Order: sequence, then structure tokens, then C-alpha cells
Amino acid sequence: MLNIFGRLVILKNLIFFIIENLFILGVVLLGISFRKFFLSDSVVSFDHFFWKALLISVIFQLCLYYNDLYVLDEEIKGRKLILRLMQSLGVGCVILVVIYYIFPSAEIGRVSLFVSANFLFLIFFTLRVLYFKFMDIGKFKESVLIVGSGRLAKNVGEILHTKRDLGYKIVGFIDNDPEKLGKKIVNPGVIGDYKKLTQIIEQWNIKKVIVALPDRRGNLPLNELLQCKVKGIKIIDGVSFYEQISGKISVEELKPSWLIFSGGFKKPRSLQILKRLFDITFSIIGLFLAFPIFLLVPLLIRLGSPGPVFYRQERVGENGRIFTLLKFRSMTLNAESVSGPVWAKKDDPRVTRVGKILRKTRIDELPQMVNVLKGEMSFVGPRPERAHFIEELIEKIPYYSIRHTVKPGITGWAQIKFRYGSSVDDALEKLQYDLFYVKNMSLFFDLTVVFQTIKIVLIGAGAR
Repeated sequence: MLNIFGRLVILKNLIFFIIENLFILGVVLLGISFRKFFLSDSVVSFDHFFWKALLISVIFQLCLYYNDLYVLDEEIKGRKLILRLMQSLGVGCVILVVIYYIFPSAEIGRVSLFVSANFLFLIFFTLRVLYFKFMDIGKFKESVLIVGSGRLAKNVGEILHTKRDLGYKIVGFIDNDPEKLGKKIVNPGVIGDYKKLTQIIEQWNIKKVIVALPDRRGNLPLNELLQCKVKGIKIIDGVSFYEQISGKISVEELKPSWLIFSGGFKKPRSLQILKRLFDITFSIIGLFLAFPIFLLVPLLIRLGSPGPVFYRQERVGENGRIFTLLKFRSMTLNAESVSGPVWAKKDDPRVTRVGKILRKTRIDELPQMVNVLKGEMSFVGPRPERAHFIEELIEKIPYYSIRHTVKPGITGWAQIKFRYGSSVDDALEKLQYDLFYVKNMSLFFDLTVVFQTIKIVLIGAGAR
């Protein structure tokens, strides 16, 4: 695994992506060569064919990404894989045809594109079948032992068990409670106590031990772990490891000392300036592209229900400052006059017919780009919560106020990783992603979030 700007990158997945990219380039170059050497009317210039092939590679890999064909922790096979590959290549070809119509000089020829697309279908299918066969080979998996059997240990175990592309095999859990011996935690269960730690490590040739104890004070097998450490065994903190593999910070198991001594949470002046330039640039471009929408949507809102076009609501921003958030109105007029402030819920009866469309497509959020230009929000950050709920959330959820150390965002890491929040429990889950973002904030991370947000908007996931 690699850590790039605070983001976990699985090495073999990165290698898979690069290999597939090289295959695309190679097949397209062969397709162009086919046209050049076998068709007498070829007008393709070899001076630019690499860039033309690179364009096709980028378009096809984007289409594969938007069809979840780079989600390599779960095997997609059979008819489902074939259909997704056909959709990716079909949409990719349509996009390329449009690009060729606008920029004729980028064209490689219809015959070359047709030949390339057919070969690429077979390559994409074969590479994925081979990849999942490779992941199932036990000798390529790293054996790990988890110290502990509580909630954190179980959470770590579940992720390692379900995310096959991480490449770990859980040998078992160890716990000093004799009643837990043999108890199934994930798969397998508790296989020994602390005294058997070194024996189990030698028996299974374990190179990595994950310490996932809820309270280490007086419970940590110091001598046994020290023996392992001096023998070259890697001892890993469970909270840090969980953060790395899950993309969130386990708030319920978190100690203040971990936050104090862990890395991250850096906000250098250079990052703040770059982030502000990023916000201004994206907001100006976004408002320019959305100008026709700003002309049409107000008309639809007025036709759908009486009342103002924009909805203004007080939200809590950076350092607890209150600001007025702008949205296109998606609810009936005075929707909370009787109920007061309440959590949003699925199939909310207060939402108008036009509002349902605006929320599904996230168009109702577009006016917040004005908040970004004013400096009240960022393009990427924790979603701003209503002041009415903040006191309750700070009281019930530990470390909740940390999310207010950065500007709130139109979109955020929690928004692309978790569903729409509608309760205190949901707020707790989203906070874990927000803390991960605050800890690992970078311009690269922001670009990742924006890129994935576009994907979510296109498939209409998570809206209410």
C-alpha cells in the first residue's frame, strides 16, 4: 500500500491501472497502424498519433471508472461484467465521436476506432478475470494477527475480510479473556491469549500484528510485543491502521493522545492559498457553465409552488461563525413553520415535485458557489450543519467541533462515502469521514473528492 497526500493507494491496483493504460495505448496504436498500412486513403499523421491514442485511453478509462470497473475489492463477473464493459466502450465511442466532430484533427478514423474497441473489450475482460484469480491465490496474501476482540478489532477485521484487494489474510484474533477463546469475531475468531502470541506468529509466519485494544492501559502485552518487535515483526496501531484502510477515523475508540501525537492536521499558508484559488476558479467556472440553469430553474420553482426562488438558512461555518447558506428552494413555503427544524428524511412530504428533481440532480446546491466566492465556504469540506442541531451534536458526539476548524464545503469526503445524514447516528458516522478529511487535507484530496462527486451526481446516488 502507498500513501499519496494522505490517500491510501493499493500498489497492485495502481499497477493494474497502468498495465491497462499501456494495453489501451498499444491497441490503439496498432489500430492506427492498420489504417495507415492497409487503407490507401489514410490521412492519419504519425506525428501526433501518440496523443490521439492517449486521448482514447483517457476517455475509455474514465468510462470504466464511472461504471465502477476500477472498484477492485469486489469481483464483478459474468453477464454483469460484460454489460458494464459494453456500456463503457459504447459511451466512450460516443464521446470520442463528439470530440472528433468538434476537433477533426484528433480523429484516428472510424475503422481504427472500431478495431481498437473490439480488441479492448477482450483485453478488459481478460485482465479483470486474471486479476481476481490472482487475488485468490493465498501465497500472495499477507498473514496478519489482530490483538483484541472488541469493536475496533472487529471493524478492522471486517474491512480486511471484505476488501479483497488489500491483500491480507486474517490468521485470527488473540484475547486474554479465556471465555472468548474460540469465539468467532469475523472469520476466524479468537485463537489464543497473549502468552501464545510469539508461538502463533512463528507458526503462521506472521509479519504484521495489529493492536486493536479499546483500552491499552494495563491490558497491553508489552513483553510479548517487544519480543516480536525486535525480531522484525511490524507492530501497527489499530486506530491508525483502521484510518488507513477505511478512509475514516474511529471516533468511538479515539483517545485525545492519538489526536495530539498523530501526524496530519497541517494547514500551511501555501495550502490555504492554493485551496482558495481552487475554490475561486471552480466557482467561477461552475457559475458560468450553470448560467442557463440559473435562468430555467427559478421559472420551474415558481410554476411548481408559490414563494421565493432561493432558500436562505443559517449554518455554522469555520470557527463556529454563522453564515447564510443559499440554495434553490426545494420545499413548500414555510415547510418548518409547524414542525420546527427537523432532520431531512427519505420521501420527505415537504419537498415539491420540482424540488425532488433539484435534489436528485444536486442542482439545488449550485447557488452555494456564491457562498464560496464570498469566502464563507469552500468547494470541498465538511457539510455545514444548522445551528439548531450543533449544540446537541457537540454534546453527544466526541470531537465534533474539530470539523469547524476548516471551511465547510459544497461537497466533501463524507458526502461521497456515506448516505445523506438524517440522525445523530448518521452525524457520528459522517464525522469520522470529516475528521479523516481535516487530518489529511490537500489539494490532491480536494480534486479526488470533486472527481468522485461528479460520478455520484451522474448516477444520482445519495440524494434526498
